Order: sequence, then C-alpha cells, then structure tokens
Amino acid sequence: MSRTTTTPGGAPRDRRPRRTPKAQETPAESGSTSAGVLNEDDVLLDRAQSKAVRSRSFRLLGSLIRPNRRQFIWTVLLVVVSQAARVAGPAIIAFGIDRALPALIDGDPLMLWVAGGTYLLAAVLAAVLTAGYVRATAQLSQSMLLDLRVRVFRHTQRLSLEFHEKYTSGRIISRQTSDLEALRELLDSGISSLASGAIFMLFTAATIFALDWRTGFLILAAAVPMFFLARWYQKHSQIAYRESRVVSAKLIVHFIETMTGIRAVKAFRRETVNAERYDELAEDYRTVTVRSINLNGVFQPGLVLIGNVTVAVVLVFGGFRVLGGSLEVGALLALLLYSKRFFQPVDQMAMFYNSFQSAAAALEKVSGLLEEVPTVRPPKNPVSLPDPRGDIDFHDVQFRYGNGPVVLPTLDLSIRAGQTVALVGQTGAGKSTLAKLIARFYDVSEGRLTLDGVDLRELAPADLRRAVVMVTQEAFLFSGSVADNIAVGKPEAGREEIIAAARAVGAEEFILELPEGFDTDVNKRGGRVSAGQRQLISFARAFLADPAVLILDEATSSLDIPSERLVQEGLQKLLGNRTALIIAHRLSTVAIADRVLVVHDGRVVEDGTPADLIGGTGRFATLHAAWKDSLV
Repeated sequence: MSRTTTTPGGAPRDRRPRRTPKAQETPAESGSTSAGVLNEDDVLLDRAQSKAVRSRSFRLLGSLIRPNRRQFIWTVLLVVVSQAARVAGPAIIAFGIDRALPALIDGDPLMLWVAGGTYLLAAVLAAVLTAGYVRATAQLSQSMLLDLRVRVFRHTQRLSLEFHEKYTSGRIISRQTSDLEALRELLDSGISSLASGAIFMLFTAATIFALDWRTGFLILAAAVPMFFLARWYQKHSQIAYRESRVVSAKLIVHFIETMTGIRAVKAFRRETVNAERYDELAEDYRTVTVRSINLNGVFQPGLVLIGNVTVAVVLVFGGFRVLGGSLEVGALLALLLYSKRFFQPVDQMAMFYNSFQSAAAALEKVSGLLEEVPTVRPPKNPVSLPDPRGDIDFHDVQFRYGNGPVVLPTLDLSIRAGQTVALVGQTGAGKSTLAKLIARFYDVSEGRLTLDGVDLRELAPADLRRAVVMVTQEAFLFSGSVADNIAVGKPEAGREEIIAAARAVGAEEFILELPEGFDTDVNKRGGRVSAGQRQLISFARAFLADPAVLILDEATSSLDIPSERLVQEGLQKLLGNRTALIIAHRLSTVAIADRVLVVHDGRVVEDGTPADLIGGTGRFATLHAAWKDSLV
C-alpha cells in the first residue's frame, strides 16, 4: 500500500519506493542528488552555495547584456516613457473634472480642449511607445539568446573528454533545449512585463502621493500584505521550479537514452521496464507542475483580493472627505482609478513570475555548464610542430582519472618514428588509457609525454590534431554523404583523394555498390551501412588525414575475418612511414606490428617482436595460445 505526504504547496506526493535513475543531476546543477520528487530540505541550497549560484547566474546575464548595452538602454528608455504616458491618463481626467468643467461652465472651453487633447496625446504615445519597447525587447532577447546558444554549443565542444564521459548527452541536450526555451520565454515577454509593471507601479504611487498623500499611505499600507504574500510565493515557487527543472532533465535523459539505445531495448525486451520508468518520471513531473500551479492559485487571487479591498477603503475614505470638502470629486475618481490600476501590474507580473522562476532555475543550470573548465587546456605559449616525425616518449608518467586511484604507475617508454606497435593485454589493463594520453584526450597527472621532444601540453592544438589521429571502436558517422564523412579527416581534400583513401583501406568496392556511391547519404549515425562498413569509412577518414601517429583502439572489432584481412592489407601499405599504435584483442591484427607491448595493471610487462614473444613463456605467449585455441 502506497503512502502519501503533502507538499508545502498542498499537492499530495507519492512516497512509493522508486528506482534510482541512471542519470543524476549534480548538486551544482540541481541543488540535490536525490532521485524522484525532491523534498524541500533536499532541494534548498545552503545560503552560501545559493548566493554563489545566484551570483554566477547574474554574471552570465551581465555578460549577455554587455554586447547589447545600447539596445538595452534604448529599451529601458522606451519602457520608462511609455509607462509615464500610461500613468498620465487618470490625472488628466481629474484635471478635466475639477478644473476644465468649471471653466467650461464659466464660458471658457479652452481648458477642456487642452485636457481632451492631452489625454489623446498620452494615449497615442502610450500605444506607440509600448509597441516600440515590445519590438525592442524582442530584438534584445533574441540577440542575447543567439549569443547564449552559440556560447553553450562552443563551450560544450571545448570541454575535455573527461567531462563528456561523466555528463550524459541527455543533460547536455536539456541545457540546449528546454533550459534555453525557458530563458527565451522569460526574455521575450517576462522581463519586459516585470520591468514595465514595476515602473508603472512606481509612477502610479508617485502620482497618488502628488494628488493626495493620505491616500498614498493607504496604498502603502495595502502593499504590506502584498509584500508578504509575494515573499511566500517566491520562497515556495523557487523550490517548486527547481524541482521542475531537475525532473524535466531526468525525463529528457531517459527519453534520449531509450531512443538512442533502442536496439538494446528491443534486443533485451526492455520496453515494459523503460515505459514504467518513464511513467514514474512523467508522474513526478506532473506532481511538481501541479504544485507550482497550486501556488499560483493562491498567489494570484490573493493579490486580486488585496487590490479590491484597497479600492473599497479608498472609496469610503475619499467619499467622506469629498462630503467634508477636503477632496475634490475629480481627484477622488483619479485616486480610485490609480488604486485599481496600481494592483493590475502585480497580477500581470504574477503570471510571468512562473516563467521567471523556471528561467532562473534554467539559468542556474546553463551558467553551471558554462562554468565547467576543460581539464585539458590549450597552452599559453604553443609550440609549433609543422613536420612531425612521430617519436613518442613517456618520461616518468603517472596518470589517474580525476581524483581517483593511479591507473598508470610510473611509466618510461619510447616509441620511435615509423614504428608499428601493438598494445595487448586483458580488459582494463590500461591500453586505451595509453592511447588517450597520446591523443591528449587527457593530460598526464605527473611526468611528461612528448611528441618529437615537445611536451603535448605545450604543443599547438592544431598541430597536435593534425599529427595524431585516433580511430576508436565506435565508428561514428555524421549526417551527410559517404564522401563528406571521409573528408572529415581532411576537409579541403578533393574527390580523387577521397576515393584513393577509400581504395587504400578496401572500402571503395562496397561504397560503389551503394545507391549513389560516394554521394550516398549514410543517414543518422550511419544507419544505412553495416558496422564493418562504418569502420572502414572511419579508416578511410583517418588515412586521408595522413597523420604522423595513427592510433587504432579496438578498431577492427566490428569487422568480419575477410574485411579484417582486407584492412590489414591496407594497413601494411599505409603504415610504412608513420608511427602506429594498434590496440586489439584479436591477436591476428598484431601480426603486422614491429613491436608488441604487453600491458598489465598499467605497466608494460613485456616488450618485443611478435615472434620473440610468441616463442617465450610470458603473458603474450599465453594470450596467443588461448587465441589459437578459440579459433579451433
């Protein structure tokens, strides 16, 4: 039997046990690390952290406004003048009743004409200027959003591989889609409504005091309960909308993981389990959304009630003063209109406060992403290496992932230019870690790793990427044609170079059999070609790049035996004058190597030619014997 508790907003919360989702928001993003619908104590950040997050968000907003400050100032001026024109109406009416009408009775119609003309002018100005600031606000908001959208994409690309391996793609997509959409709603209409409403209330209050200071104090007295109601709403809605952003991100992550892994879902019949998990997340999202709506259902009617009570008090108080002769009829009418209008923007601002809270939570997430610092940073004074040979040297290298344990103890290793080296060993031995260090996906924790004597941390990024190319087990193809995907290795390459690269790795034959040959669209993630064909295309891409150092990390794992033999023929032709590092479980691939390094627990425990190691009694001989037995 499920148990329910009541949230601060009054909505029942389901307390049934829930499975922990695979993807969690980090504390810096969500304010909590718990799964499911979050408790208030879990979501509230401590004061220091909350202040830091707000400061970070305001810095981001400031950086977006600075390039558009002229447009921002112009928009503010339009808002101020348009609200002044709106506020002038009741005061002009009071002047017309208390001054122009008596003058008209005395035979002087000029003041009435002045009052009518002034009122008409104020109305036209208010309409024109309001249209102007709405347009200016739209231009300003779209410029800021364009800047932010591009900044998020570029920054995410610059972040190191370490970040992408721990930060799920669903959460990154959530930052680029739902979070930026929440900011768009705020910038397009929310900020202009809040700003215009606040300025209108300020001008209205000043005009009320100018007409009658006693009524002004009545309005101030009415602002006290309005203030406490707004504070109550702000406190609870902030919790609700932070919860909403967290649950929304989890919903998106689960959807994206299910759709991108749909083959595994269907292969293991996970449809029912995934649907149940999605139902739970959707229910969580519904719960927090209902809670925010319930809060607004208290806040908005409360503001209306305070406004109506204030108008009634002003009417009674002012009526008695009119009878006593201390207040004129026109002034009372203007005060009643101002009292009613004073609370109208508050009601309007409440409607947009929801988007403000949602956008504030989204801004926290986006600013948090932009605060992420690449662990692999470009050098301050890059060293150029225009003609790399391919000499690789490890000098007292140690490496750990983040703050984890050391996975590569002290390593000294030299790989000479033009040498083909095979790395073998059990899963988790550290082979791929060595490859990632050479490709500078990660930086060494201690020691130095050099290419032609230049520390990789000092090498110019463009020269490094041109000198070292890595082909991984995941042969990722981008949307576009086969030729476009091969040309990723060298964007300026001509069609003949692309065809030659495909021919060298044995990919030309199957490419020409595709419906449009090299112009065939590979579809999403290369869905039109097989796994082995995708790998061959990625090989052609790497060979076209013509690097000094080529790393193949389990790159033949998707190939069948005939395809692997074909690729080996291409490798033997193309690896003659470049350094090659081959990581493979298939020991048949090792046969083309000049040198074999056997890695165990992050250490090179054997080093020699394939023939020498096969004839010995070490780990490689054992692995080779086991491989031969598996073939039998």
